[in-house]
Amino acid sequence: MGWKDFKKTNWFKIIAIFSSIYVLILTAFVVWMVFFDTNSLRIHNELKSEIDNLEKQKIYLKEQIANDKKIIEKLSDPEELEKFAREQYYLKKKDEEIYLIEYEDSLKLKEKKK
Repeated sequence: MGWKDFKKTNWFKIIAIFSSIYVLILTAFVVWMVFFDTNSLRIHNELKSEIDNLEKQKIYLKEQIANDKKIIEKLSDPEELEKFAREQYYLKKKDEEIYLIEYEDSLKLKEKKK
């Protein structure tokens, strides 16, 4: 019995039908999983990019927390606290007067000397 004779038998036709059904089912399953499922590849990629963004934000916020801890530690000294209040908020003692001196280069004038 050769290949041509085997192709003409009923067994070969049944095997061909089942194999094509399995291929169709497998194809439908893959298409469903990639595009339509709640855990699809598209949603997986979106969630992965969101996780990456959140990881970057986490690193940035940890750096900010470290900087704030340094500032808080620095401000525990009364002299540093007074210096910070005077520089940032222009606070003063009761009997003091504050004079703000601005130089020409700090005003950022765009006049050209001719």
